[in-house]
Amino acid sequence: PLIDRRDFLRAAGAGFAAAMAPRAWAETLATDAVFATAFVRRDGSFGAAVLSEAGKILHTLDLPDRGHDVAFDPVSKRSIVFARQPGIFAMVFDHTGREKPLTIASIAGRHFFGHGVFSPDGALLYATENDFDNASGVVGVYDARAKFSRVGEFPTYGMGPHELLLLADGRTLAIANGGIETHPDFGRAELNIATMKPSYTLVDRITGDLIEKHELPPALHQLSIRHMDRDQAGTVWFGCQYRGPAIDRPALVGRAARGKELQLLEMPQDVLSGFRNYIGSVAANPDAGTVAVTSPEGNSLAVIDAASGRVVATKSLVEVCGLAPDGADFMATTGAGEIVGGAGGSRAEPDYVWDNHMLRIAAAG
Repeated sequence: PLIDRRDFLRAAGAGFAAAMAPRAWAETLATDAVFATAFVRRDGSFGAAVLSEAGKILHTLDLPDRGHDVAFDPVSKRSIVFARQPGIFAMVFDHTGREKPLTIASIAGRHFFGHGVFSPDGALLYATENDFDNASGVVGVYDARAKFSRVGEFPTYGMGPHELLLLADGRTLAIANGGIETHPDFGRAELNIATMKPSYTLVDRITGDLIEKHELPPALHQLSIRHMDRDQAGTVWFGCQYRGPAIDRPALVGRAARGKELQLLEMPQDVLSGFRNYIGSVAANPDAGTVAVTSPEGNSLAVIDAASGRVVATKSLVEVCGLAPDGADFMATTGAGEIVGGAGGSRAEPDYVWDNHMLRIAAAG
């Protein structure tokens, strides 16, 4: 059930405490990298966790509802976990546990879509949001140096924005507009499947101006663009979720380069069919020159060579979704509580249902 905004604000005022033992602090500070991800416990409670490279839980943070993605600011060393759409909170936390968490509430008439990104200097946070009464996407702008007060917004030039990335110039935001209309009065119901129009936009984060907008061909207007990552060459890779007939098998993974049309990737039919028309997460590994995608619907993970676009490895994992680069490979998490490392090792945490995304935080110390 959705939590009422007023009830949430009262609860947030009481504070959601992060518990971390001194030993866990030391372990977090000593490690080369940690991974952050949201979860649901088997008892129905919600949280976010910080994992070691061995998949060990170092630190957990209680959340008032289900989380989605995590963003990290390397300047302040703070992370933020966003509520899953249609969520009304985001929580800022220090993954070493030294600072008390800070809760951000969405303003009236807006809700979060689960993703955000910091400016290069860490001064501003940008979050995808829904202006639900006008059925239009906006990017909410927050002052990270003033307790994340909301200081403005600009359009995403599309409907149902999901993930956004900051490109290498430090100024251009790439935004995946899923094209699906939702309204919190109807929960997560999708209200415009017959007329949806997904798009990929580039927006100037300083001026809010539209730089480029790309739409898929009309025959693919039900292919919702959702998640993205940027490879070592600066190409943006995106994953889609198809809302058309289940019998269709459209391409689900594509790439975008500035000034060029979107390119959908051809994949072997068995790999594509294995995704069951649903890509849940996309992660690039710049060191290895690869990109991986997961499908919790199809229990499958595929690794793609970024240069050639060829699928070079596949793995079958029950309800796999969370994904982050790990050495020359990827770490993945599943809805069955598994944490599978790139080196082939895995851990099981049966009390945890790992959520959709995972973030690698390098050089934690």
